[in-house]
Amino acid sequence: LKAVILIGGPQKGTRFRPLSFEVPKPLFPVAGVPMVQHHIEACAKVPGLKEILLMGFYQPNEALSRFLVSAQQEFKIPIRYLQEYAALGTGGGIYHFRDQILAGGAEAFFVLNADVCSEFPLQEMLEFRQQHGDVHSFVILGTTANRTQALNYGCIVANADTQEVQHYVEKPSTFVSEIINCGIYLFTPAIFQHIGEVFQRNQQEIALEESSNGWQRAEVIRLEQDVFTALAGRGKLYVYKTDGFWSQIKSAGSAIYASRLYLNQYSKSHPERLAQNKPGGPVIRGNVYIHPTASIDSTAVLGPNVSIGEGVTVGAGVRVRESIVLHGASLHDHTCVLNTIVGWDSTIGRWARVEGTPSDPNPNDPYAKIDSETLFRDGRLTPSITILGCSVTIPAEVVILNSIVLPHKELSRSYKNQIIL
Repeated sequence: LKAVILIGGPQKGTRFRPLSFEVPKPLFPVAGVPMVQHHIEACAKVPGLKEILLMGFYQPNEALSRFLVSAQQEFKIPIRYLQEYAALGTGGGIYHFRDQILAGGAEAFFVLNADVCSEFPLQEMLEFRQQHGDVHSFVILGTTANRTQALNYGCIVANADTQEVQHYVEKPSTFVSEIINCGIYLFTPAIFQHIGEVFQRNQQEIALEESSNGWQRAEVIRLEQDVFTALAGRGKLYVYKTDGFWSQIKSAGSAIYASRLYLNQYSKSHPERLAQNKPGGPVIRGNVYIHPTASIDSTAVLGPNVSIGEGVTVGAGVRVRESIVLHGASLHDHTCVLNTIVGWDSTIGRWARVEGTPSDPNPNDPYAKIDSETLFRDGRLTPSITILGCSVTIPAEVVILNSIVLPHKELSRSYKNQIIL
């Protein structure tokens, strides 16, 4: 048994700017640990899982290598990074590296997209596959969305008794099904035959066009549109529906929502990561993660849903709620930080107020997902989470509302609904 985590590459994650300028998106901390570490933790818990492969087209950089070394030591499992020579799509990457995935005689492997947050019911997917279908069948993790939002995802129509996928449409234009694809799969080596068919077909089409970069274009294969659509209704593909939490992490605002979901889960999975109220310590409300190296004044009030990174300083009387404060940032006395991501090494002056508008799903609808909101609507910036890039300096006593501040800016006054370039 193996696991493959698709981490994408630098040209994607544009909606995650300005945060993705400083760190590859999969290493962005959500609930105190890098986004992709939640995936690795889940994989490491599956009995008999021998290896985890990260796949993407980031240049292997120092941050990524350091992360892999420390994760291997922590989870006692081999973790390797396989670099694609270009963006090959969700299916092209695993097809390109199929020899590496199958090395050592892998009987089955998980494929997880790095930009989702979930409870990762991997063990349940394995058991489900044994009960349904044969040993050569494939399993998609599905969850229920509401009717309007389902159109933004891959929609699955399944047989109510057997859960066999009969029809699959990626981002349909009209309503197809409320069951959506979670971007987490369980495959056997037989999947490569189906991806291979797509590859052959692509090559033939390109041969007819006689274009120059044919080989590379043939290798770009999308699991969802190219493979699942063809497999549906052939008795090979099954959906395992989960009621656990699940969300995509596309925009920076969705990282705060994902952080909330993971912090909630910590009470069961990692209680040691949650800060407690202690005499002489800050006031903690709800779920809060504080890195051990952070220094926080005892009069500060933090939470709910706050994550404080390493080396952060929080002064007297500071109020932080629904926010992520990244390492090295410093919040001076009496600042107020709400619905905001404070970038690395940024400084917020005394009595300043930095606030955004939450982009959470509708709390009254159990099936609501986070909207992948556009940055602009009717020519105006849509009110959303406020984001400060790295090394941003905000002076004392100003108010920053619903704004995005690019890295290395020194602001001199208050701003509202602006992107500060």
